[in-house]
Amino acid sequence: MKVYKAHILYTKEPHKFEMLPNGYIAVADGLVTGLSTDLSELGASDADVIDFGDCLLIPAMNDMHVHAPQVHNQGVAMDLELLPWLQNYTFPEEAKYSDLRYAERMYRRFLHTQWLFGTMRSCVFSTVHTASTRLLMQLYDEAGMGALVGKVAMNRNCPPALVESVEETTEGYLQLIADYADPSRLVRPIITPRFVPSCTPELLRACGQLAATYHLPVQSHLSENLSEIAWVKELEPESHSYGDAYNRYGLFGQTPTIMAHCVWTNGGELELMMRNHIMVAHCPTSNFNIASGMAPIRTFLDEGLRIGLGSDISGGHDLNMFRMMVYAIQVSKMHYQQNRSKPFLTLSEVFWIATKSAGSFFGKVGSFEPGYEFDALVIDDSVLHPSEYSLLHRLERYIYLGDDRQITHRFCRGRELKEPKTI
Repeated sequence: MKVYKAHILYTKEPHKFEMLPNGYIAVADGLVTGLSTDLSELGASDADVIDFGDCLLIPAMNDMHVHAPQVHNQGVAMDLELLPWLQNYTFPEEAKYSDLRYAERMYRRFLHTQWLFGTMRSCVFSTVHTASTRLLMQLYDEAGMGALVGKVAMNRNCPPALVESVEETTEGYLQLIADYADPSRLVRPIITPRFVPSCTPELLRACGQLAATYHLPVQSHLSENLSEIAWVKELEPESHSYGDAYNRYGLFGQTPTIMAHCVWTNGGELELMMRNHIMVAHCPTSNFNIASGMAPIRTFLDEGLRIGLGSDISGGHDLNMFRMMVYAIQVSKMHYQQNRSKPFLTLSEVFWIATKSAGSFFGKVGSFEPGYEFDALVIDDSVLHPSEYSLLHRLERYIYLGDDRQITHRFCRGRELKEPKTI
């Protein structure tokens, strides 16, 4: 057992922070066993006590929607909408990942940036390439960071270099499942049809069968952009909504499912999401950058949907999940200007979304309650705070003003992680 001492902040519920000034947290076998401001209450008199002094100790970040092979395109072509952006920039970049040397260089850069910003768990899209997807999973293993990594499934409406047959996609998944499907692993596969327009009904059906047979989670995109939604309606005329198109193929809550964006979700689609316990990955920077719109996160919260935050690079331009909290609050304030009957998001709500709510997709992750996996960050914010600030205001200032230089220690499942290698 180890015991860590610091100013501890976390959220059990969305409406308030739990704070333990000069608190102690006990960790054994990667799990939190207790926390208190009195060391004697933890029954850990013989444990090593690591004292972080005046630092903040908070749960680590979770990125619930990110495209690892798009790291080289961050901040590029931000003046395009979704579909031309995909065709002209994203697909050509992803085609390069047939080259494992290129893939390793870019993926190491990507993981290093995630580590810098304290993102210890991620839901990740790779590419159609099985070999480079396996490489990405191996690199996550090497770094000690948790991830659900999806080999992207697509066989239409994309360049020939990114087209795979249903049989090739299935075989690629089976290879990855054989190596990584153990549910105790930090790195596991996730079934990943890119989106309905890139997948024939046969491919969507095969993805649903894989998810059901191997009890694997599912991730994709939903109702991101109006032109995309209209396209799905043409391709799947028998579906009542974009979400129903996934549902008909067993890809909408039949196993744990996370859908990114949901900017235009309402009505029957929202009701279906609630019934099927879909998690939403809210990606505010991407929604602005590629002119999709503003997701109604307050409505989703009020309806009881689970929500996480996603960087969605390279539609989004920033891998810093603390910035995603800021952007999520700002988007909700724009909604508030349109409908003042619904309050904008508070700091505790977005922190809870980024930590405990998002972490629930990985299990008991994202809180410091006993039994939760110890994913944590130590923040030395001494350069940011005058002495008169409260702990809560110190955390707020870090979220708005801080960066990776103030993160001094990073933990995933109880293990302190060293800086990953880059090449």
